[in-house]
Amino acid sequence: QVQLVESGGGLVQAGGSLRLSCAASGRTFSSYQMGWFRQAPGKERECVAAVSWSGGSTYYADSVKGRFTISRDNAKNTVHLQMNSLKPEDTAVYYCAATIGVGSRWPLTGGYEYGYWGQGTQVTVSS
Repeated sequence: QVQLVESGGGLVQAGGSLRLSCAASGRTFSSYQMGWFRQAPGKERECVAAVSWSGGSTYYADSVKGRFTISRDNAKNTVHLQMNSLKPEDTAVYYCAATIGVGSRWPLTGGYEYGYWGQGTQVTVSS
């Protein structure tokens, strides 16, 4: 089992940057695929990025490709989301999530495929 705590959200102007962090408890962090999801008011939750167990494979939604970077440090039980060139449409609550995986499937982008979630952190981008 793993517990997740996000940090790093806030208010930023369009074009700015934020770095979200997710600290995980448990000694088996490296066994989990990790994802960052976001949900804006009135919109469905979407996976914006995911990283494989080793960090060797990454996934990005088209809406953030080239602007966001996901990374993980298994020695420190952390996963980060570096967000650059932020846009007002990036405004949402961002969630860190972990999954033990579904066989060899990659990437896992459905929220239902993740069993562990953080509490979320608000990101607001002003125009």
